[in-house]
Amino acid sequence: MPLVRPRASDYRYFVPISTRWMDNDVYGHVNNVTYYSYFDTVANHFLIREGGLDIERSDVIGLVVESKCNYHAPLAYPQQLRGGLRIDKLGQRSVVYGVGIFAEHEDEAAADGHFVHVFVDRATRKPTAIPDRILAALESLRDGL
Repeated sequence: MPLVRPRASDYRYFVPISTRWMDNDVYGHVNNVTYYSYFDTVANHFLIREGGLDIERSDVIGLVVESKCNYHAPLAYPQQLRGGLRIDKLGQRSVVYGVGIFAEHEDEAAADGHFVHVFVDRATRKPTAIPDRILAALESLRDGL
């Protein structure tokens, strides 16, 4: 059974992504592992810009514990993309992001998946509550969906 391709309207936050020459593999399209880098870029762009995460000094950081990607259509360098982000599940210590990767002017995702952050104390690496500012930013992505 074919997977349903998410649409841009399924996401609330977008980040422009420029493909790089090194993203292509020998088959002439973006290599599958590169999409996980795109997912990481979209989620962390949001946390830094909207949630105030200081990646060098924050006492609480998000660690990736799970990710998955579904591939629908090939992308290749040179191509401009946009990454869409939404919140699929939000807890007190973790978040499941839904991420879609779109060719710049396309409405259907070329790839989509999920990306899970567990928030931990930077020093001890033990799970801890999501800081209030980050939590408020995350909640803003799920409002109205």
